[in-house]
Amino acid sequence: MEKGELKIALVTQYFWPESFSINDLVEALVAQGHAVEVFTGKPNYPDGMIFPGYQAEGASEELFNGTVPVHRAPLRPRGAGGAVNLARNYVSFVWNGLRHFPRQAKGKSFDVVFVFSLSPITAAIPAIYLKWRLRKPMVMWVLDLWPESLSATGFIKNKFVLGAIGLMVRWIYSCAGLIMVQSRAFIEAVSRYADPAKLVYYPNCSRDTPTALPGDTQVPQALLDELDSHFCVVFAGNLGTAQAVETLVAAAEQLKHLPDVRLVLVGSGSMSPWLAEQKQARNLDNVILAGRYPASEMPQFLTRAQGLIVSLRRSEIYAQTVPAKIQSYLSAGRPILASIDGEGARVVEEAGAGLVSPAEDVQELARNIERLHGMSAEARTAMGERARAYFLEHFELNKQASRLAELLQQHIDRGAR
Repeated sequence: MEKGELKIALVTQYFWPESFSINDLVEALVAQGHAVEVFTGKPNYPDGMIFPGYQAEGASEELFNGTVPVHRAPLRPRGAGGAVNLARNYVSFVWNGLRHFPRQAKGKSFDVVFVFSLSPITAAIPAIYLKWRLRKPMVMWVLDLWPESLSATGFIKNKFVLGAIGLMVRWIYSCAGLIMVQSRAFIEAVSRYADPAKLVYYPNCSRDTPTALPGDTQVPQALLDELDSHFCVVFAGNLGTAQAVETLVAAAEQLKHLPDVRLVLVGSGSMSPWLAEQKQARNLDNVILAGRYPASEMPQFLTRAQGLIVSLRRSEIYAQTVPAKIQSYLSAGRPILASIDGEGARVVEEAGAGLVSPAEDVQELARNIERLHGMSAEARTAMGERARAYFLEHFELNKQASRLAELLQQHIDRGAR
């Protein structure tokens, strides 16, 4: 191996065709000359059903972008959510990852095991076993906090159970030689369970939004016309309980007096049926439920929007998080309407990229949408330009891929000495 060319075993419960930032990061790493093999499960997020073309049973292998080997272990899909279904999903990935990943990695040469750690953190357990089998260092990228997220979502409320999970988290972190955290606020939280000397801030990143949109698109022309002919503020991403979609619905109700304003919700999730019910029950003609589209179609929505909404529930753990969509919103160069607390709000304010309201504050979110609506086109453009500049400096994909490779190489070199 030439210096700087890494062979990375990536372990993640979520990967393409599910829509996560790790997909783009893998593409960027490969484009920069590194070799990546992915060890993951069968795609079923966010709707809880195995994607068409896949089966829940049986291990499988395929190529991502024709070059990246993807090894898939069977798992039980999330189903409609709920504690029992999620627990089964989490446990099935651990069990089947332990069974299949070592066999799928047999005879292969890697420099490092890299864990993309969203919930559940238990997805790192197969990586730990893979690390021991390969006798290679393990690096974790922590994008969600355990056990705090379990408590915040109400998934687990028993203090003794949370304490036991805290011990498991401490053990998982002890197996990683380097722990990268997605926000600066995570450093203090993760330090409760890990050696602070292991921690380094490494934010989420995003592919740069193209300035010229392709003519071919899956988005219906009627929806594109709606985006072009109205003052549309767009929410793109998972529509689940964490996203406080109730706040968006209540804000839309307060904006009925602005006939050209539309709230366009792009995505799907556990709250999608509720949103459809509320749209009909409250007669919310100003809410458009666009449905889910692949990541490649997101620029069609982001570049046509007058503003981009990010929302989360009011919670200490969410205040410590920078939602991944903030990076893609900044890239799009459109004003951001942030209905969030803490680190995410700080990023938007520091960038001068939009208007911020406290999490779950319906009145202030509606007021900010109305304020944005009343701004001149020049003021909105200036806000978007500040967003783009901040993105290019802090979160641009290729720059962050190079930084990741440097961190991995530094850790490998330390272990070699």
